[in-house]
Amino acid sequence: MPRLTRHYEHWPADVPRTLPTPQRTLYSHLAADAAETPDRIAIDYYGGQTSYLALNQAVVNLAGYLQQRLGVARGDRVLLMMQNCTQFVIGYYAILRANAVVVTISPMSTAEEIAYFVADSGGRVMIIMQDMLDSVLPLLADKRLAGCVVGAYCEMAGRPENVPFMQIPDFVLEPRRQPVSDAEHDFATALAAGIRPTAMACGGSDLAVIAYTSGTTGKPKGAMLSHRAWVTIMAQRALWLGDPSGRSDLIVLPMGHIAGMGGMNQAIYQARTMIMLARWDASAVPELIERHRINRWVAVTPMLVDLMARPELAAHDISSLKRLYGGAIAMPEAVAREVKERLGVPFIECYGMTETCGATHLNPPQATRLQCAGIPQIDVDARVIDPESGAELGPNQHGEIIMNAPIQFDGYWNKPDATREAFLEIEGRRFFRTGDIGYYDEDGFFYITDRLKRMINAAGMKVWPTEIENLLFKHPAVREACVISAYDERRGETVKALIVLKETARGCLTPDELIDWAREQMAVYKIPRLVEFVDSLPKTVAGKVLWRVLQEEQNQRDRKHR
Repeated sequence: MPRLTRHYEHWPADVPRTLPTPQRTLYSHLAADAAETPDRIAIDYYGGQTSYLALNQAVVNLAGYLQQRLGVARGDRVLLMMQNCTQFVIGYYAILRANAVVVTISPMSTAEEIAYFVADSGGRVMIIMQDMLDSVLPLLADKRLAGCVVGAYCEMAGRPENVPFMQIPDFVLEPRRQPVSDAEHDFATALAAGIRPTAMACGGSDLAVIAYTSGTTGKPKGAMLSHRAWVTIMAQRALWLGDPSGRSDLIVLPMGHIAGMGGMNQAIYQARTMIMLARWDASAVPELIERHRINRWVAVTPMLVDLMARPELAAHDISSLKRLYGGAIAMPEAVAREVKERLGVPFIECYGMTETCGATHLNPPQATRLQCAGIPQIDVDARVIDPESGAELGPNQHGEIIMNAPIQFDGYWNKPDATREAFLEIEGRRFFRTGDIGYYDEDGFFYITDRLKRMINAAGMKVWPTEIENLLFKHPAVREACVISAYDERRGETVKALIVLKETARGCLTPDELIDWAREQMAVYKIPRLVEFVDSLPKTVAGKVLWRVLQEEQNQRDRKHR
């Protein structure tokens, strides 16, 4: 089957369909920013400002310290774990400047998970903040880690008087604690040492980042992302969105996750100012947009739902916001319409994965569609196949989405079997199997149905939880929804919905009433037979609902009652 091209009819004006493959490193963009716009503010962190010149100097100094004091060499893996902060950006780019590889770890990781990441990556050095140090002290004590650079958020953050309109988290204001281990190296002291690193030796094909992604089963796998892949996606996105350099970005997604990391790298690629928060704070966002004339924001659905509920929103001038985009979590149609009406800009939905450095599909800015992943972007060859036979499918036929793109990963670190399973060959090229079920329409726009492993088989009928969740969001009382499967003696599996109600609806709606409403919205086999109201749903740091956790809890309950 020839490459899908029908989406070219909806291609953004003046955007090329292909780009030359760059051979630059990610760090090269920061070096250029420091030379060309040295006085521009790179980061505003609770009022604490860092220019591009100062940011680059800190990166260079820390890179030299990593090499000369901690023995970091080319290709070594260095672990990075902290909340969003100026030090994260310095640590990330310093590792790259030291010719090493960044291994990002979620700040929500447990001690056991951290130990796994250290062992699997083979990293011997870590950069961390003091609020997370307790989790790694055992690794320092038994020499699994040779050294740890430890910082305090307060050293580069502003003070309460700088941002009187918002509450700075306590951990950001906490003074630097005294070291408790000889293996600790103070972050500020490392910068002050002024040690120059050796020459930059890496190129575009070198490994830049190992980003761990949890699959449906088994231990997390480290996706190997090259400098070339990262630089390519930055170039693609800059052209696709058409946003100018020199403006400001709101960075609230966790930078240890691929989406927040992409926002950080994109800002530096375009020499923009990052207005950064350690944690999501909906009440502060309207003031931040007005005060800093924020122009672009990468967001996820729960954040926008929170913002729409804030009374502060109507009192602020948010006209500077010209670009709002994101993915990862389905955007209910009702929320998307409210966002466009109240913020004045459409939400540009996109689709991508850790294994592709972020978005492979985006809606064209001039022709956005609701609840749509968009069209394959520059140099992305995306197709849909039957997941069992591998046969390629046509328009409106549901199957597994596969793709070949210059932004895709090189494989999983130390997992050759998983790497082989992740790819298939078509016409001599490697296509990545996403594990996502979806389809494309007659115009070439892609729609994501669900994860291949998440399908519910209700009496032989296929049910996709994401579809049901989107329909449940239409009910005016529903704030959040997660659909899982539950054991049913007659049907094998049945549909169960875990629902978080809006504050105003609590006590005013029963599960049976919601089920009755659902009968008017969806086919009978899709209707949730079980509805449970809950106070909250567990989420990742990126805001994704942890449906696997909820499914396993349900499975355990079902096993007890069979």
